[in-house]
Amino acid sequence: MCRPDPKLIIGVLMVCQMLGGQDVSDYQKQLDEISSQITQFKQMLNREGRKESTLLGQLDTIGLKKILARKEIERYDLQQQQVRRQQRITQQKIKDLQGKLSQSQDQIADILVNLYKFGRLHAYDLFLQVDDLAALISGHKNLITLVRTQEEILNDYLSTQKELKEAETGLLTQNDKINEVLLGARKERDLLADQERQNRRLIDQIKQDKKLHSRRITELEDRHQQLQNLIRDIIAQGSSLPFAPIPLPDMQGRLDWPITGRIISPFGTIRHPIYKTQTFNNGIEIAPRTDTIIKAVHPARVVYSDYFSPYGYLIILDHGYKYFTLYGRCDDKPWVKTGDVVMAGQALAKAGDIGSLEGKSLYFAIRAQDKFLDPLKWLKRR
Repeated sequence: MCRPDPKLIIGVLMVCQMLGGQDVSDYQKQLDEISSQITQFKQMLNREGRKESTLLGQLDTIGLKKILARKEIERYDLQQQQVRRQQRITQQKIKDLQGKLSQSQDQIADILVNLYKFGRLHAYDLFLQVDDLAALISGHKNLITLVRTQEEILNDYLSTQKELKEAETGLLTQNDKINEVLLGARKERDLLADQERQNRRLIDQIKQDKKLHSRRITELEDRHQQLQNLIRDIIAQGSSLPFAPIPLPDMQGRLDWPITGRIISPFGTIRHPIYKTQTFNNGIEIAPRTDTIIKAVHPARVVYSDYFSPYGYLIILDHGYKYFTLYGRCDDKPWVKTGDVVMAGQALAKAGDIGSLEGKSLYFAIRAQDKFLDPLKWLKRR
């Protein structure tokens, strides 16, 4: 029977280890990025925690805690993938080492047969009776002589045995790590479910209590004024595009929708059916059907991409001629940053639910000069 070249086996193992290392490195980069995001969210929670006296502040805090829990779950899931990848590499390594030891036994048996010729013991009995090859070597002078001539073979065998034991120990450690990761992920999922319940209770209270409802409207008006001030500051700073797109004013009724879904809050004056209060909505809220990806409706430069209560993460695009589009309630950190140039249809972020009383949605608004416009007059008819 043809025996595999031991050098070839070692070469394969080295390749497997290099590939495994590269894979682990990729996982580590992702883990570092998620850990950085978790740190940022904790800092934001610390800031928003000072505003919990307001209803919007409470909703924001719960929303951020939900995102933080999802990030922690994401980190645990990634750690689990990383360890399971290491497990597969270790299991393959153990299998290869066991095969290598099995193939080496024939060579060791030849040495023991030579010992048998000296009239000591039956070679195969000796091999089966002795578990510790090092003890076997040290206890027989004739075998010591043979070791000197077969040192490479025996050292390789001993080294492989040691490597196999280390790999088996490593596999046990990896199994413990998997159990630890699964436990951590389970705790975070429980925490996320608890935050969801708290969010639902607070929303129900706001909807059912007239005083809380009125209080929220007052807070929204204050935040709206802050948004107006932000846009004025952006206009004062000025912005330019590296190309000349079709002016947004010429695109009325021709813009693609930023997300596919149904309108849950229209533009303009909204009268509460029970409390008879009136509020003015500067944009529209769209509840996504299945795809939660938010897309730019027209070429622009990103002039704002950050957290802005009560809109969660808010993206503001400057289309030139003092025309802007706003994308609020983005879940998690947007995929674009201030200064980026985006094209029509480019993905910006995912829709979230921070600050919303109706669940996951996109707040979309169009502002021209110093006033907000009805987005439905600009979007394509459906």
